[in-house]
Amino acid sequence: MLKKLIIRNNITIHGDGNKSMLFVHGYGCNQNMWRFIIPQFKDDYQIILIDLVGSGKSDENAYDYDKYSSLQGYADDVVEICDALNLKDVILVGHSVSAMIGVLAALKRPAIFKKLIMVSPSPRYIDDNEYFGGFSENDIEELLKTLDSNYLGWTSTMAPVIMSNLDRPELAEELEHSFCQSNPAIAKHFARVTFLGDNRSDLEKLTTDTLILQCKLDAIASIKVGQYVHNHIFNSKFVVLDATGHCPHISSPDQTVAAIKTFLK
Repeated sequence: MLKKLIIRNNITIHGDGNKSMLFVHGYGCNQNMWRFIIPQFKDDYQIILIDLVGSGKSDENAYDYDKYSSLQGYADDVVEICDALNLKDVILVGHSVSAMIGVLAALKRPAIFKKLIMVSPSPRYIDDNEYFGGFSENDIEELLKTLDSNYLGWTSTMAPVIMSNLDRPELAEELEHSFCQSNPAIAKHFARVTFLGDNRSDLEKLTTDTLILQCKLDAIASIKVGQYVHNHIFNSKFVVLDATGHCPHISSPDQTVAAIKTFLK
């Protein structure tokens, strides 16, 4: 069973610590995106990295369009991996959409997870009455329509928006390259699940000790969104990083590491 999961999710394990940290990447990314973060923790923790099915070097043949028609399918995978590795008191670090995957995993099996660290989370991208998600329904439909009709064009347009830090174009280039490695059909399906999802009602059910990290400027998930997440998770801490973009673990790793270390103390 474990061997099957290792292949399915390209599980890699680093470090010698007796405590466990599980890192889960965001949309269009892969476990390599954590490379600036994990060296700072591997002396004290066992680091588990995975690729979501359909991303990175995961087993693309394991992608089930029905199973992954909601984020719960990915959350089930996370719990399954923790069980197979016999992990306890896990610190789960989830970027972007995987912050919500982490919420769902912790709701399914709260006893497994000691802490949840959300990097640039959003429970809902579409504005809804008094809720500010940052995008209108039309914005998201146009985004998905462009993605459907011209995936490569979408990646080249969106990567600089997501990454920001225009003075460091190599960051957007890396993200674009990561997008381009994905199977377009799977990427389009995952995009719909991500951008049309609504996990707001799940936040108030969460009892896991949670850190929310948000950049001061993020075109995908603004400070307003982070504040909403904080306000609706009872046991949470909200930290605004002096950073820009949606991927501070890549663009501002030192700040990201410092905030996580402070929280873990």
